[in-house]
Amino acid sequence: MSQKKINILIGATGSVASIKIPILVQSLHQESLTKELGVEVTTDADEWKAWSKMSDPVLHIEYRNWADIFVIAPLDANTLGKVANGLCDNLITCILRAWDMTRPVVVCPAMNTFMWDHPFTSTHLRILNEQLGFQVIPPISKKLACGDMGNY
Repeated sequence: MSQKKINILIGATGSVASIKIPILVQSLHQESLTKELGVEVTTDADEWKAWSKMSDPVLHIEYRNWADIFVIAPLDANTLGKVANGLCDNLITCILRAWDMTRPVVVCPAMNTFMWDHPFTSTHLRILNEQLGFQVIPPISKKLACGDMGNY
């Protein structure tokens, strides 16, 4: 029996771990989880660039409608705080705010250990997991970009 191919939307935030995105995309494609491999890089500035009149496509709604699953990897501390508090001031947070909550969201936090150990982080992750139903994949422990050993 073959697996159903799905549209996976990947949102990358400001973490230094964003350099790992090509590896993530290739791994998902090699596992034959995606319908096709297509990479489109967009930024917050692209959100309204093509919109000039009513009925023009709105990017965060277009992505929301297209995706079967939303993976945010890496999820930095800034975006974690925004999502946990319901803010929607950029493309990723607007997609999440409009998201069909019957579809899965997977978040992969990646931040400096001092940020990871802050009490707000566990509170925010609990909100995402318990109240919103997001799957949280915790960071691994390794040498960080700053040279410290810790969670990445």
